[in-house]
Amino acid sequence: MNRIARTAARTIRRGALLLSGLITAALLLIGCARGPLLGEVAISATTYDPAEQAAPLTISYTVGRPATVDIYVLDAGGARYDLRRAQPRPASATAYVLRFDATVPTDDPLLVRRLLPPGAYTVVVAAQGADGQRDERRLPLTISGDQVAMPDIENLVVAPGTISPNADAIDDIAEFTYRLPVSATVDIDVTAPSGEVIPVVTREELGPYEQHHVWNGKRPNGALLPAGVYTYTVRAEDRFGNLVQRQGPIALENVGQPEARIVSAYIAPQRVMLGEVLTVTVRIRNTGTVPIRTYGPPSGFAYTTDEVYSSVAGGRYAAQAGGFWRVGMDWDANSGGGARRYPFRWALSERPPEAWTVPGEEDFFMPGEEITVVGRVRVLQRETKMGFYVGLIQDGVGFFQDRTGRTIVEVGF
Repeated sequence: MNRIARTAARTIRRGALLLSGLITAALLLIGCARGPLLGEVAISATTYDPAEQAAPLTISYTVGRPATVDIYVLDAGGARYDLRRAQPRPASATAYVLRFDATVPTDDPLLVRRLLPPGAYTVVVAAQGADGQRDERRLPLTISGDQVAMPDIENLVVAPGTISPNADAIDDIAEFTYRLPVSATVDIDVTAPSGEVIPVVTREELGPYEQHHVWNGKRPNGALLPAGVYTYTVRAEDRFGNLVQRQGPIALENVGQPEARIVSAYIAPQRVMLGEVLTVTVRIRNTGTVPIRTYGPPSGFAYTTDEVYSSVAGGRYAAQAGGFWRVGMDWDANSGGGARRYPFRWALSERPPEAWTVPGEEDFFMPGEEITVVGRVRVLQRETKMGFYVGLIQDGVGFFQDRTGRTIVEVGF
């Protein structure tokens, strides 16, 4: 009997402890339930002039229980402008603070954010608890000052709509031209199909003028992007926070970096008499992934050592800016230097000019293609030994393969 009595006593004590814990928890829940869903709500000023105020307004509020909070502005006609929508907020004795500069988001895809015009408004802070209970506070606000001129991105033209960043000087870049009616801070970016955002212009402060920017179809570090249809976004924000934007498609195709290599070069004969002809035979391969533009003189063209590529054929073959490649030959003692390096140049094509892509003007050296170019030079230079060599030149860009196949030629006179 004593054992039974002791067991019963222990059971009673455990039951009493459990009941005490439940009562304590219930009291805590009751205490929380009695806390205000939405506590004190305040706004730092009831009148706000965006042109005069150096700092935005502050809207502060406390939440006594976990809740979702809406903060919005109502104009005199009842139109609603959401500042915060259904944001979860845990209970906190420390006030939450929202800074408000009198600008509001809009549903307009062009006018993304706008400054509210002068007038009387109502700021509403509303909270809803997990049990469905709602509470709200309404505070008056007057926006004063003058109506401001809205920013815009006028006459926006992005051309060409499809670019091919491959250094052939044909549609390698896109130009952004537009007009700002008021001063604004401009951002331009391009979004890839993958979602990657490529900055083009970042927070550039521009005046109310005609504007011009270019994009080379690459990342800021010069890395190539894949072909595809991208989306450009041009944004302009004035000092009041009005934000406008324009968007559109821009496509990338034939993306790549031109590359070529001299496979072999033979300069012969290695002994000539003054006035005789030297022949250079160069084997070249397009090792890149994009076509290479080229132009004359064509394979087989003959120079003298008194001539340069820009002086023959009435200057028809003078260097053209960017894009165009040629193979050239030079010699060690050539005093031209600089832009006059490689005075003897030929097109990267085996075909006669009438069979070029643009007959008589330019041709394309295709990826994977391998060709042989032959050039001739009549030696009139009175030097007993001449060190000739060949190279690949992209006009206006540089020498992609320099001083290759160097050969010493003895000249008799």
